[in-house]
Amino acid sequence: MESNSILSVSSLTQTFTTGDHKLTVLDDVSFSIEKGSMCSIVGPSGSGKTTLVGLCAGLDRPAKGTIILNDINIGKLNEDERAKMRNQHVGFVFQTFQLVPTLTALENVMVPLELRGSSAASTQLKATELLAKVGLSDRLHHYPAQLSGGEQQRVAIARAFINEPDILFADEPTGNLDAETGATIEDLLFELNRDLGTTLVLVTHDLTLANKCERVIELKKGSIYRDEVTTDTVAAKSREQVTPPNQ
Repeated sequence: MESNSILSVSSLTQTFTTGDHKLTVLDDVSFSIEKGSMCSIVGPSGSGKTTLVGLCAGLDRPAKGTIILNDINIGKLNEDERAKMRNQHVGFVFQTFQLVPTLTALENVMVPLELRGSSAASTQLKATELLAKVGLSDRLHHYPAQLSGGEQQRVAIARAFINEPDILFADEPTGNLDAETGATIEDLLFELNRDLGTTLVLVTHDLTLANKCERVIELKKGSIYRDEVTTDTVAAKSREQVTPPNQ
């Protein structure tokens, strides 16, 4: 594993069996992602994107191969150990928000720290601060059904960041949102990546969004078809290097 790598995947293969048919969803996939970076994973439907991210986040175990996340070989963990690892190191934002309908926005954001056993007072304070950061100070006590899609996704992002994860996986986070709201969510994810130094892995069909990341990994039929640094990001970094700070 590279010294600055937060995620290292080696020879990852995932198969599913239905009846007599064996389906290979991922086939010998290898890559690593640096700490604090922004990487997008793209590809057509059925290319294995969501399966790959689920394995990397410890939501499932691979048929073959190795996944090292923050120096932890997560393939060797049992289900309880993977749950603990996710709570300590991983944030996840889903396309469908995945909020608990019977909890308010504030209560939804508090859940990960409550599972960790943090004090109620400190958890509520941190959740309140995060909801303010995503522009929802006036929605703390609203339930998901009382929130718009964009507001629900902002709650989900606040929840994903409350544990200060080392890495955040966002699976089509703007897929159910209109263009304007989606752009707001994109900006928020990138802002939190910059401000908190959390590594961002973004799964998307949107190539414009994908190219806003520093790196694009493209999957086709379960294998890596393309893995490259984006030219837009390279140009932006070059401008940063020649621009005097605070001027």
